[in-house]
Amino acid sequence: MTVSEVIDLFGIIFRPFPGAKQAALSQGSKQLFMETANAILNKNHTTAASPEQLLNLPLPSHLAPRWPFYVFLSGSMFCLLSSSVCHLFCCHSYHANTLLLRMDYVGITAMIITSFFPPIYYIFICESLWQIVYLSGISLFGLFTIVTLLSPALSSNKCRALRAMLFCCMGLFGLVPAIHASVVNWGNPGRSITLAYEAAMALSYLTGTAFYVSRVPERFKPGWFDLAGHSHQIFHVFVVIGAVAHFGAGLVFLQWRDMIGCDSSS
Repeated sequence: MTVSEVIDLFGIIFRPFPGAKQAALSQGSKQLFMETANAILNKNHTTAASPEQLLNLPLPSHLAPRWPFYVFLSGSMFCLLSSSVCHLFCCHSYHANTLLLRMDYVGITAMIITSFFPPIYYIFICESLWQIVYLSGISLFGLFTIVTLLSPALSSNKCRALRAMLFCCMGLFGLVPAIHASVVNWGNPGRSITLAYEAAMALSYLTGTAFYVSRVPERFKPGWFDLAGHSHQIFHVFVVIGAVAHFGAGLVFLQWRDMIGCDSSS
């Protein structure tokens, strides 16, 4: 429930292996928070603050709203939960199969929509107009996709490519605010970090979608991958990787806003 604990967990998994001096330092949430702040806010990149200086920095007096972050986490968990329920019970009957597949598609759409909330909200927190434009745009696009996918005709295997195209188009919608944000925050040292995370997310989603559409490897050896290793399992692995990458970007956005607040010049 507290972001500091989430940051600690994420840092343990993805931080590089510490050297001799780093290993002796405390790994508490306060220091990790300050090290991240130093990396983001140190614009010269010539000298880094010492651990003592970092620990003596005052904690931010203002905190950015957490709800966009939790919107993304809720959408991701709903997506994976609906997919789990679909795969578990879709063998019950034809009617249940059709209904659960639609629920699975709604979950994917919800995950895509909610993934836009943290970056757009935190980047344009000082420009509410762009928040409304981009978040309304992706929400309307998502609602159109949900209504389209609820059609029985589009739930068939013949429309796999069409469904994948709709999901990809929703993801590619993010290029517009991404380019806008890059221009607005061109001088921000944290820009390259978040772009790297988001590029990893996009690459993971697109790679997973390619497996989903092409049905590799089972198309070459039918029956060999029925239990393990088929394209849909590979697709889910890449979806989780993409969600974790976006999670990392969301933490950077959140910490950045916690440190500078609503400062249109940053």
